[in-house]
Amino acid sequence: MLTAAGVGQAGVRATVTATSDYDFRGITQTAKSPALQASVDYAHDSGFYAGAWASNIDFGPGDPNLELDVYAGFAKSVEGGIGWDVGLVYYTYPSVSDDNFFEAYGSISYEWFKGKLWYSPDFGGNATPGDTPAWYVDGLATIALPQGYALPIHVGYSGGDYWDTIEYFDWSVGVTKSFGHFNLALKFIDGSDLKVLNNTPGDIFSSDNKIVFSVATTFPWSNE
Repeated sequence: MLTAAGVGQAGVRATVTATSDYDFRGITQTAKSPALQASVDYAHDSGFYAGAWASNIDFGPGDPNLELDVYAGFAKSVEGGIGWDVGLVYYTYPSVSDDNFFEAYGSISYEWFKGKLWYSPDFGGNATPGDTPAWYVDGLATIALPQGYALPIHVGYSGGDYWDTIEYFDWSVGVTKSFGHFNLALKFIDGSDLKVLNNTPGDIFSSDNKIVFSVATTFPWSNE
């Protein structure tokens, strides 16, 4: 999650996204089924922002069926095209609180590239015995194409005690385009380096590659 937070116009904005699959670092959170997601964000001219994000999920029979995340941070851009962002997100699953956990993040961007580091002191929450720290590092290159299209290329790596001997890469490539008030994205996503989650029953937490299509819009709509 956390695609809506960061540098933006001051004020309150809400984003609604429909996607063919909720992917998190190469792992489906909806068993390769569609998700409806929504966020509400507040941004201040100082660079402070805060918000909440929600999505349906499918972790198998029973609960949880909903993820609700809250986050806050500071993001700034400086002369020369350099930007930075630091913050904290709390992932919650209202019906199964043992799965809740915190994660801190920081990123630096320059023009079309952004690098980001995430760290959680207990990635598994109370669902795993003891503290299970984990980190995630990723890079995103967004290359402008003619006619307002863009080519996002993403590579990430998950490591730390939580992943133990199964640390893994995930990557994606796609194309994005805005049509009026709607942002469309089509991506090929592959987390299959995490082999223990290849070909899972019912696609629960599957890391197999997939094509994901999404449509998002942000309110209030501008008059441009």
